[in-house]
Amino acid sequence: MAVTKEILSLAVEMGDALLRNGAEVYRVEDTVMHILEAYKIKDYDVYVLSNGVFASANEEADDACSIIRHVPLGRTHLARIAALNQLSREICSHECSLDDAWVRLDECKNIPFSPRWVRVLCCGLGCGCFCHIFGGLIPDTVLSFLGGMLLQLFIDFLDKHKNSKFVINIFGSALVTLMSLLLLSARLPVQYDKIIIGDIMPLVPGIALTTSIRDFFNGDYLSGAIHMIDALLTAFCIAVGVGAVISVYRFSTGGALL
Repeated sequence: MAVTKEILSLAVEMGDALLRNGAEVYRVEDTVMHILEAYKIKDYDVYVLSNGVFASANEEADDACSIIRHVPLGRTHLARIAALNQLSREICSHECSLDDAWVRLDECKNIPFSPRWVRVLCCGLGCGCFCHIFGGLIPDTVLSFLGGMLLQLFIDFLDKHKNSKFVINIFGSALVTLMSLLLLSARLPVQYDKIIIGDIMPLVPGIALTTSIRDFFNGDYLSGAIHMIDALLTAFCIAVGVGAVISVYRFSTGGALL
């Protein structure tokens, strides 16, 4: 029983790590099943949701084992997903022992995020490019670039204090909207709407929406619904942040500049 439990624990931990870092549900389920098969476990059941892993092995034998794991929705980390996928391939090709797999798994789970300056710079570049795509001029693009860097610093600050995703989206979108309106109030020749559009793009739930559609096509309706609700709530939070600041600004200035 100890061996079966250890193998099932390893498979579920792999699925947990993949799911926690943004992997698709069907890929997580497939990975868990392949790991169990690689260690010669034939009688198993695996069920994966967007926020949970359910697995059992050898239900008809004396060493029967079941594991349930709750996995909260988190941020996407592609480097960890790539490392975990490589580890699962090595396990399935019998290039990695059970003890080595646990060590490698811990290494994969501890791969750090990109340095702060990289995240800040890339967020600024992304915001500036989106602003330009949606019709912003050179001054708008530059200001959107600066606003994107400020947004990433603000997101990192809120993350450090363990704020929820809803708080981050509401206050992050409110911050970039306020910044754009202050630039407009300073009589600078800017298109504040283009700057706002560019700066809120890092908050837009594109991955969650795409994942939900993929889950629906794969027949994972419950997982698709979870991701769809997450995407809709995120979009609602962004709308609240932008709309609240614009409404207060319009009320306080009479809307003369808008």
